[in-house]
Amino acid sequence: MPTNINDKLISWASDIDDQTIRQAEKAARLPIVEGHVALMPDAHVGIGATVGSVIPTKNAVIPSAVGVDIGCGMIAAELDVTEDQLPDALEPLLGRIEKAIPAGVGQGHDRVARNADRWLAQHKPATELAADRTAKVLKQFGTLGSGNHFFELCVDERRQVWVVLHSGSRGIGNQLAQAHIAKARKLAKDLELRLEDPDLAYFLEGTPEFAAYIGDMLWAQDYALANREQMMDNAMREVFAFFGFGRETRRINCHHNFTQREVHNGNELWITRKGAIKAAVGDLGVIPGSMGTRSYIVAGKGNEASWTSCSHGAGRRHSRTKAKKLFTTADLAQQMQGKVWLADRAGALVDEIPSAYKDIDQVMADQLDLVEVLHTLHQVLNYKGT
Repeated sequence: MPTNINDKLISWASDIDDQTIRQAEKAARLPIVEGHVALMPDAHVGIGATVGSVIPTKNAVIPSAVGVDIGCGMIAAELDVTEDQLPDALEPLLGRIEKAIPAGVGQGHDRVARNADRWLAQHKPATELAADRTAKVLKQFGTLGSGNHFFELCVDERRQVWVVLHSGSRGIGNQLAQAHIAKARKLAKDLELRLEDPDLAYFLEGTPEFAAYIGDMLWAQDYALANREQMMDNAMREVFAFFGFGRETRRINCHHNFTQREVHNGNELWITRKGAIKAAVGDLGVIPGSMGTRSYIVAGKGNEASWTSCSHGAGRRHSRTKAKKLFTTADLAQQMQGKVWLADRAGALVDEIPSAYKDIDQVMADQLDLVEVLHTLHQVLNYKGT
């Protein structure tokens, strides 16, 4: 259940530090914020705006609150395959997935390249892209990225098999976001807005800067959504070819770094979810834990106090730098026992160790009023970009 930190900040997090609260309070004090900022159970410090926060703004948008991975999110596919039908040895599937869903730019993947050309022809960017940026859009379409982006084969409580993917708008989303964030900071300085944090700089509706950002941001969100669809299509081909049978029965694709115009309590607002997913009644979502714990398929309950939102995952307890200092490859191997994963690249994955994240079960317990758990998934295979 939520805690009213003050009249401008409500938190669903039972595991949260003072630094995160102080950062969220800065956003909540912005004059463009309409109502309160909502902190999700996975909230932790981010750049400018808090990761795991929902920020309602009136006639304005904060580029850094959307973040640099515009449209990052989850996609999950349920299969008509059960756990007892899985091959005894899943290790060969790792190599097949790595080729089908490269964690780099994806050069040489002809089918993806053709689909990228087709998608770009049908979705012209709001801002004309330079040749190098267009090349990046095409090369990275259908690719995973690195960090906490992943592919997983999972099994739910019914022993039904799922494929789960996490990725966003790749390099082009980052480049577009960085350019607009820098522009917002300069504009705030020129206007002498005296912000508590320069990264909370915003664009006002009706200005050219606002229109340019919204156009690029919406395009990048569409790119991220299509990128996940393409990767899932590629994954399905490899998974079913490896199994020798099976088909997909349903698919869920949702953003968790985005903003959109919504109506709440009769007011038309921009609702920015930085590390949060939309959880209105009827919305289905995917909430991953860490690479060694559990993930959840959920249905939104439409809680207006959270701006109809919920957490996007477990949320980091330790930064990447701190995790590398605290944990070893042996610790990671111990926490990944019983799963097929890139064990030979453990050194590059230590910062993704489950202990670097909050307890996903506690996160889910904290948001019983935000979502209903439909299925609980545990990983049997994990492929993560390194």
